[in-house]
Amino acid sequence: MYELILKNIARFITLTPEEEHYFTSLLKLKKLRKKQYLVQEGDIVRYDYFVNKGCLRTYTIDEKGLEHIVQFSIEDWWTGDMYSFLTQQPARYTIDALEDTELLCLERSALEELYIKVPKFERFFRLLLQNAFVSMQERIIGSLSQPADERYCTFITKYPNMEKRLPLKQIASYLGITPESLSRIRSNYIRNNKKRA
Repeated sequence: MYELILKNIARFITLTPEEEHYFTSLLKLKKLRKKQYLVQEGDIVRYDYFVNKGCLRTYTIDEKGLEHIVQFSIEDWWTGDMYSFLTQQPARYTIDALEDTELLCLERSALEELYIKVPKFERFFRLLLQNAFVSMQERIIGSLSQPADERYCTFITKYPNMEKRLPLKQIASYLGITPESLSRIRSNYIRNNKKRA
């Protein structure tokens, strides 16, 4: 159950067997069924979540009732509403499961304890936050400046094989385009790749 999260951590820091055991003792397992909420806008988020299995989406709904997907979280990704987790203010996003999902949850108070008892975890979570920040900046810049076909190419690079797991409507929402535009872009992409092959 902990193999994936320990591999994730090992990319940045090396733990002793005792530190691994202590870390995993702080984790709680949570299972969600497809369409079940992990976080709803307005909740106070008390956990950081690691996706062991499944797929979630993080989104917001505007005043017109339109859904805007900010990110998908798949196996081997950390997720949550970081604003709420860090500030203990109401969540700005809703997160729900697009598939049956298994998460490992680390409570905020346990994380603070972890920083004290195993200080190298401060480095791990700092690097995680830095990477998330860079990724979010790239997403914002791409959304503002890239044409829709380039955003689609970025999506399939970032989330390989996700097209098989997600409805077209979800991908279009993530890209900020209509499902009809996405169908056209996908057709062109497939046609151009066949010509290159």
